[in-house]
Amino acid sequence: MSDKQLIRGTMILTASIFLTKMLGLIYIFPFQALVGPTGLALYGYGYTPYTVLLSLATLGVPLAVSKFVSKYNALGDYRTGQRLLKSGLIVMTVTGFIAFLLLFFLANPIANHILDPNDLKGNSIADAVFTIRMVSVALIIVPFMAIIRGYFQGHQSMGPTAISQVVEQIIRIIFILVLAYFILEVFDGRMATAVGFATFGAFVGALGGLAVLLFYWKKRAPSLQKQIDESTIDHQIPLRKMYKELFAYALPISFVGLAIPLYQTVDLMTFVPAMRELGFTQDVAEKYYGTFSQASHKLILIPVSVATAMSLTILPTVTNAFINNETDRLQRTITQTYQIILFLSIPSAVGLMVLSEPVYAALYPGTPNDLAVGSEILRVYAPVAIAFSIFAVTGALLQGINQQKYAVLGLVLGIVFKFVFNGIFISLFAATGAVLATAIGYLLAISVNVWAIGKFAEFNYSYVLKRFMLILIFSVIMGAVVAFLNYGFQQLFPLETWLNALLVLLITVGSGAAVYFNLSIRSGVAGQILGDRFTILKNKK
Repeated sequence: MSDKQLIRGTMILTASIFLTKMLGLIYIFPFQALVGPTGLALYGYGYTPYTVLLSLATLGVPLAVSKFVSKYNALGDYRTGQRLLKSGLIVMTVTGFIAFLLLFFLANPIANHILDPNDLKGNSIADAVFTIRMVSVALIIVPFMAIIRGYFQGHQSMGPTAISQVVEQIIRIIFILVLAYFILEVFDGRMATAVGFATFGAFVGALGGLAVLLFYWKKRAPSLQKQIDESTIDHQIPLRKMYKELFAYALPISFVGLAIPLYQTVDLMTFVPAMRELGFTQDVAEKYYGTFSQASHKLILIPVSVATAMSLTILPTVTNAFINNETDRLQRTITQTYQIILFLSIPSAVGLMVLSEPVYAALYPGTPNDLAVGSEILRVYAPVAIAFSIFAVTGALLQGINQQKYAVLGLVLGIVFKFVFNGIFISLFAATGAVLATAIGYLLAISVNVWAIGKFAEFNYSYVLKRFMLILIFSVIMGAVVAFLNYGFQQLFPLETWLNALLVLLITVGSGAAVYFNLSIRSGVAGQILGDRFTILKNKK
């Protein structure tokens, strides 16, 4: 495969991941307007355990299958990859069905743990059970798709995966919004019914994604079969040995990918009960939970998605440089990856902190109380976006240098801390205690990752630390300007209407971006990090 094809494939997949994540972030705004914070909490009751079981059912299969198939294709053995696909489809169907049964029958215990059957306010246990069981159906089909995507990627064909992911997300979002609107606004149905059917959108979207993959399979089957027929080598690897190698690739990838879902699972099981112990009624506790786990969480994932998507094009170079013992190229790539993440995530987090009120008022219109709760949580939660970004990238870097066990170790330490202290912190600091437990857990994990990269890649952090300090200074200056403008414009346009909030947000965000990039360009930092091939980023003295 040529470098040009590799770059093209990487960019296609990166673009699809970014588009899919952005669509997943944006739809929550109109959905929250329809179902409210309590509806978002109910939605989270279904999707959080679904995400965990989906990760366990697929076990990082797409990337692992991609590596496996690519390895044996390079050796001229196309039959081994085909055997993996045939047996893998059966295995994934079985694991998907087992995951579906687990979530379906665990729905009642999960709902009873989260909710108080004696509290008639907020969501009922029956509503939570219905929602969890509706989303569980998607587990039957999604793992099956994962192995087909991995097989295509192993053949260096990124288009089927990219297009199927985007189609799956678009169909899911259309189904969620249209069905919720008709149930609530046209048929005057219950909010819980709308949320339950909305989670069923995961299954409907998966059908659309599978249809795309089957279309590509039919289209490319002749050429794939020709490769197999012309294959001169067949390693005749026993299935047991084949899956042992596959899981050696997949397990670390799967576990690191479970980071956010595992943290959210701890919150799912402890947040509402801990808030009730503080004296909050169930409906108020659920409002805080929905705001924290869905609305605010989706917002802070915006800078995480941007930073991670931009750095993905650099990460494949790490593996290549490490394997070929190209020390200088490895150091440059790690440095560049860190710089991109910090350059994008730090100012985004500072902006979300300073503008938490207009951001929440513009994107999640609601009552003054909803605004107060949402902006408070978002202000505290925003800096965690930096930790999410750094953990994702350092975990990928460790995979690139074959030290992924340290990413797993860091994740375990962080999750254990979150599990032990989440309830304690909530009892001390209410809803913001859950944010604090997440932040410290991620900092522990990042500390392990950063240490391991320094040790095994022999990476010197002195330059990155200097760049971090400079970016932080620029972000603080930007934050001060934005805070001043935010205060002034709120005197002219109080956040009492959606239009006022949007106007304040557009002016302050635009001004903040102008200040940050002006400082970055004049100092030469933007050109050094993003590449001075862009004329506008060149330092003009």
